Amino acid sequence: MKRVLVHSLSALLALSALGTAAAQELVIYSGRSKSLVEPIIQQFERETGINVRVKYGKTAELAVLLLEEGIRSPADLFWAQDAGALGAVAKADLFVKLPESVVARVPEQFRNENGLWVAITGRARTLAYSPERVKPEELPKSIFDLTDPKWAGRVGWAPTNASFQAFVTAMRVLYGEETTKQWLLDMKANGTKAYPKNTPIIEAIAAGEIDLGLPNHYYLLRFKKADSKFPVAQTFFQPGDAGNLVNVAGVGILKSAKHPKEALAFVKYLLSEKGQQYFVSDVFEYPVTDEVIPNPNLPVAFEELLELTPQIDLDDLDDLKGTLELLREVGLL
Repeated sequence: MKRVLVHSLSALLALSALGTAAAQELVIYSGRSKSLVEPIIQQFERETGINVRVKYGKTAELAVLLLEEGIRSPADLFWAQDAGALGAVAKADLFVKLPESVVARVPEQFRNENGLWVAITGRARTLAYSPERVKPEELPKSIFDLTDPKWAGRVGWAPTNASFQAFVTAMRVLYGEETTKQWLLDMKANGTKAYPKNTPIIEAIAAGEIDLGLPNHYYLLRFKKADSKFPVAQTFFQPGDAGNLVNVAGVGILKSAKHPKEALAFVKYLLSEKGQQYFVSDVFEYPVTDEVIPNPNLPVAFEELLELTPQIDLDDLDDLKGTLELLREVGLL
């Protein structure tokens, strides 16, 4: 039997139109946590009548699952927490090309160059610090300044956290293996304290355990929402520094999708003014379109963020395996 391969979203949509039995369903593999995305998914269901089934899990594990399932996957859409996982699935040729009208809505650096996935939100790495113990003029300008002896025992990081690991992958891409390895070793030798994830880093700064930390930007904003006087601040390194990496949460529609029309409707909804405003106002992440009311609590405006983040192809962050091997080699895992 001649094997037919489907290579475009328009072809998938045409096939979908031939059958209506499952036309109002959508199956999502979500690396985003249920608490963050369930409200917007339920809102999409109410407004469209499309029933959404979601398989939640860690982004890396779901990407591996998709690679194992291939065209047999029941998923229509992959919603990843980082670009590396999207890049891995894209390189496996499992995503269909998205319409140009959708791709063009997202800044070039936050989408796949071939239109196979697009970002939904931006998640920036920042430098969190104690404004009570660190003066603004003392703040390090570069991630490499953190190895200075004056910061010995005063910095916190989270080597087991996926966002930190994506940042290390970016360092490998930007500066090479040896430079990244030496930075990790120097940080370790400087007494950098390890925490399981970002929230404890913020809490440790507030408690006086450390003075600086390397989290994503929105964790502090959640503390500030509950207590505007929470004793931690955050800033960025100099423009282009790897410490300012803006990773993305993004989506791609699978070639094997049984419900491509519904999947595309969901992508458009997430990029709509309503969808983007939800992530800006309720989740404190950065929008990838300019059709939202800015959140004044974000560290900088989106346009300024684009100037701060290093220039890197986010598809190149797919080598998580290499990063994990490096972290084990230097004794951080």
